[in-house]
Amino acid sequence: AALQERAQVAPGTAKPEGQSFGQLIGNAIQQLNQIQKSADAAAWQVATGEGGDLHNALITIEEASLAFQLALQVRNKVVEAYQEVMRMQV
Repeated sequence: AALQERAQVAPGTAKPEGQSFGQLIGNAIQQLNQIQKSADAAAWQVATGEGGDLHNALITIEEASLAFQLALQVRNKVVEAYQEVMRMQV
């Protein structure tokens, strides 16, 4: 049945499967924000003595740092690709 549905769609008009690029980036930013919030909460608990474990807090903070660095590198690559496309002569 799924094959028949795909066969009936005109060439070049197939429905995209999965998420759009904008949705993918939006979800990644939300996940990064959640990681940052949990790192902030862990650091706050350790700083205020609310029973936070220092070891787990440091791991959470390092995960947040790595996630941010990854996001920054992805952004840099996207900007670099955009600039390369803009330099192309038509």
